[in-house]
Amino acid sequence: MARLVVDRAFVVGALDRRLFGSFVEHMGRCVYTGIYEPGHATADPDGFREDVLELVRELGVTTIRYPGGNFVSNYDWEDGVGPKDQRPRRLDLAWRAIEPNQFGTDEFVAWAGKAGIEPIWAVNLGTRGIKAAVELLEYCNLAAGTELPDRRVANGHEAPYGIKVWCLGNEMDGPWQIGHKTAEEYARLAEESANAMRRVEPGLELVACGSSNAGMPTFGEWERVVLERTYDLVDHISLHAYYEPHDGDQASFLAAAEEMDRMISSVVATADHVKALKRSDKEITLSFDEWNVWNQRHFPGELGLGIREVSPLIEDTYTVDDAVVVGSLLITLLRHADRVKIACLAQLVNVIAPIRTEPDGRAWRQTIFHPFALTARYAGPTVLQTAIGDGPEIDTAAFGRIPALWSTATYDENTGETAIFVVNRSETDKVDLEIPLGRGLRVVEHLALYDDDRAAANTADDPDRVVPRSVDGTEVVDGNCTATLPPASWHLIRLRTDEG
Repeated sequence: MARLVVDRAFVVGALDRRLFGSFVEHMGRCVYTGIYEPGHATADPDGFREDVLELVRELGVTTIRYPGGNFVSNYDWEDGVGPKDQRPRRLDLAWRAIEPNQFGTDEFVAWAGKAGIEPIWAVNLGTRGIKAAVELLEYCNLAAGTELPDRRVANGHEAPYGIKVWCLGNEMDGPWQIGHKTAEEYARLAEESANAMRRVEPGLELVACGSSNAGMPTFGEWERVVLERTYDLVDHISLHAYYEPHDGDQASFLAAAEEMDRMISSVVATADHVKALKRSDKEITLSFDEWNVWNQRHFPGELGLGIREVSPLIEDTYTVDDAVVVGSLLITLLRHADRVKIACLAQLVNVIAPIRTEPDGRAWRQTIFHPFALTARYAGPTVLQTAIGDGPEIDTAAFGRIPALWSTATYDENTGETAIFVVNRSETDKVDLEIPLGRGLRVVEHLALYDDDRAAANTADDPDRVVPRSVDGTEVVDGNCTATLPPASWHLIRLRTDEG
């Protein structure tokens, strides 16, 4: 029997709630017929789909990065403000789609307010640069009295938006990016943009672009070059990663958290290397502001897309296995809560998303919605270390021999609740688990996500085909909580003191 040991004295760090972020890009149907559809039966006076807003609130998203993504590197933010009948239709070069510009800066801020989330804004450092970034910041955050905030007021928005976190471009290391740059080119531009933006508002949180994925040939070196230029001006460096099965290797896919874990550790090591070189007391933290399961083998690439109006794009349907992997990736982010302060599940609606919609129709939860929503709801403010003894191991082609169980835990001093998140990554074997408990702890709830059909998915016609289930038989005997974890399963076990 495997033993999972957790002790409140062994702390990873404080949980930044921005770890439960998401991402909205003008791509496919994420915006149009996703969060914004004026003709929909549930649309409010601003054209926002109320059925989607309800699901976003249930998902527990705390912050959302906008407006991209690759889209931002060719986006003129001025096109998306002012009277809608005067806004231009443009060709978006990122996704070769016609952008109607009926939803832009002011609309997103209004939508975010209704969703109860904090916006994170990305600026265009691809085709534009310092001047456009500063002017967008002035438009958003300054009080009336100069031309740009006066323009916001004229557009019907008196109060400044107070956007705190700004991303200095997007994936500038990627040759697919409009305005792609070398590390040296980007570092210089990011340095000067950050300097100028801080002259407008010194207290901003700024995110420098890190690598688009750990497989980039410049990974590691890119971070070093960028941080050596920007270390004193930025607060975070970004990471992006998407995971999928390769050549039918489902065992390695279920263990994808190993790759995320190693990527985070590598970027932390590089940031700390630069800290040592600079003899600095400042610590750079991480913004993992794009992550998810994405079956990229189905995507033809940007040049494989014909120029078209807004239409479906990479609307992956997620399975049970996908949800288990997403749950394990969330565990990984929590395990690094001391250094990962922002994370954004990409994307929010329709485009590789936990929420799907039909134009003029229904909205529903995908399988990956559930581990995210439950983790966001029950993760406490303090992340604890966990240790697993006598647990089984599994063989993977990608990562070698690794533990079958992957876990983390959190503690809430106010409620006395400990939340344990654990995944059984074995494809074939159940694991009997024992958790030694302190005196006075009881099991509040054990929820699990798994299915005999690991390819099962939710659809508009069967939106609750895959949902978390309450597990019977999890109990405390002789001071130990015991549970059985089926193969390929994600679990939340909530414990509480008698006083809690």
